[in-house]
Amino acid sequence: MNILLWVLQIILALHTAMGAVWKFSNPEQTVPSLNAIPHGAWLGMAVFELACSVCLILPAFYKPLAVLAPIAALCIAAEMLLFSVLHLSSGETNHGPMIYWLVVAAVCVFIAYGRFALKPLVQVAG
Repeated sequence: MNILLWVLQIILALHTAMGAVWKFSNPEQTVPSLNAIPHGAWLGMAVFELACSVCLILPAFYKPLAVLAPIAALCIAAEMLLFSVLHLSSGETNHGPMIYWLVVAAVCVFIAYGRFALKPLVQVAG
């Protein structure tokens, strides 16, 4: 389970970092259903995503910060859910992007659950 979670964390970190770089090079108007996001917030989300990407892999190098990985995964899931809500409220009829965001959110929740309950990186002293 630990190996699966690490593989998913690394893939999610790469995915999120690529999404952040994409946000820096593309305006929010590229995805019509996300027009409600102000440009400053769009760029802020990119910085936040880069921070989350680092937090997902940081425990591999510094164990005391292991709690950051599941928290970062939950933050990414929340962002994906925000995108889905904005998509639904925009009236967009093509739900392809929303399905993609929901799948990413599900993977994030699995990582968080895995790191909080199934295979925590930090063992509780007992």
